[in-house]
Amino acid sequence: MAELHVLRVFVAPSGTGGNPLGVFLNGPAVPGGRRQAVAADLGFSETVFVDDPPSGAVRIFTPADELPFAGHPLVGTSWLLARERAAVAVLRPPAGEVPTFLDDDGVTWIRGRAEWAPEMDFRQLEGPGQVDALDGAPDGLGFADCWAWEDEAAGRIRSRVFAPRYGIAEDEATGAAAVRLVSQLGRPVTIRQGAGSLLRARPGPDGTAEVGGEVVLDQVRDYPV
Repeated sequence: MAELHVLRVFVAPSGTGGNPLGVFLNGPAVPGGRRQAVAADLGFSETVFVDDPPSGAVRIFTPADELPFAGHPLVGTSWLLARERAAVAVLRPPAGEVPTFLDDDGVTWIRGRAEWAPEMDFRQLEGPGQVDALDGAPDGLGFADCWAWEDEAAGRIRSRVFAPRYGIAEDEATGAAAVRLVSQLGRPVTIRQGAGSLLRARPGPDGTAEVGGEVVLDQVRDYPV
């Protein structure tokens, strides 16, 4: 058995939304050859295996593939390490070193580079109503962030992300998309994504981007490996 923590990442202040995430803090308890099958079985958009908590070494799997970098898994893992083990200043997925920190409002942040995020298409629509009306990825795209301004002056965005390429029909909250989008826009934004999630994103130093959000723990259970 391996202990599995189930979180929701990018929860709105009202407690709504948040993207479910599975985290194995004792990653070596799940053999490397089993990890893709475990992620597929769990069915979360991502599952994280923490291979060395003190150094922040992690691996991230979707139901269909391994990712070198992803936003909501890293935000959630940073929060969980601080809660259950010890806070780390850097996480180390395959893409590289990802600084992480907690702000004065209790929001957990990570900092990464847009080029680390998976390739995706961005479709800006005329308004939030058009975003809400979508029934899937437009034009058969494999990974698409469809967004519109709710209030451009205030930096508020409505977004939905579809990722059938990775076995995810619709992602509830996508930190990697926020990293890429804020890098394009060059200004801080607040993103209302999915059914009720809230992401905060802003440009970081030296061409990086930062994404942050609130996290809650829903469940701890044993998983047979």
